[in-house]
Amino acid sequence: MLNHPDFDPVAIAVGPIQVHWYGLTYLAGFLFAWWLGRRRALRPDIPIQRDQVDDVVFYAALGVVLGGRIGYVVFYGMDRLLADPAWALRLWDGGMSFHGGFIGVLVAMYLFGRSRNIAWGDMLDFAAVLTPIGLALGRLGNFIGQELWGRPTDLPWAMLFPADPLQLPRHPSQLYQMALEGLLLFLILLWFGSKPRPRWAVGGLFVLGYGVFRFLVEFAREPDAHLGFQAFGWMTRGQILCVPMILAGAALIYWAYHRGAPQARGVTR
Repeated sequence: MLNHPDFDPVAIAVGPIQVHWYGLTYLAGFLFAWWLGRRRALRPDIPIQRDQVDDVVFYAALGVVLGGRIGYVVFYGMDRLLADPAWALRLWDGGMSFHGGFIGVLVAMYLFGRSRNIAWGDMLDFAAVLTPIGLALGRLGNFIGQELWGRPTDLPWAMLFPADPLQLPRHPSQLYQMALEGLLLFLILLWFGSKPRPRWAVGGLFVLGYGVFRFLVEFAREPDAHLGFQAFGWMTRGQILCVPMILAGAALIYWAYHRGAPQARGVTR
């Protein structure tokens, strides 16, 4: 059994100002996306120009933050919202949803592509490769902050979290998510996106891959205490939200490869 290092969640404190590690992991994810996006924009088959990457990342950041918060409120916190509507605006209380952030990024990429006459599918294919490292860093932030730990287990790498009131050895599920949804998914997409693919194929693989990995990790992750299991006595809210992602990702890949000749990249239809 392992012991959590019990990191201080505050990375920098100057008087009343505190900077948390979780916020720094988000910032690092956006910086990595900006760096990789500028490198990938040099490829002739990618319709996003290098000088547009700054705006792409800015739009994506807005989608992540706004969509992530709204999604958390809708998917996981409706009871708290009804009891205290002002809670939705108290971002410092925590609470972000990947699925909400994903929807936010979909909307942001649509709006950016529409304003620049770039096809939505091309925008999603571009953003897909840039995203998983940010997800990995976000899960690292969850681990540092002792959030979203796993279910009890007797495996040799079970971990005791000092913040756990029950003090049970648990799966370090944040690290599982970091490895699967973050690092492994990034390597798959980096390889798959290393040469031109039909429009929607790379984005579809991201949606499918994330849905599958998140669905699997949820078996080791502790369900939200106020939600518990949502279906069949074993499905969590996260797994339910992943089912349409898996279906949509598979459908996008099939459609990308079976709709005939690929459309000209960078042209809105």
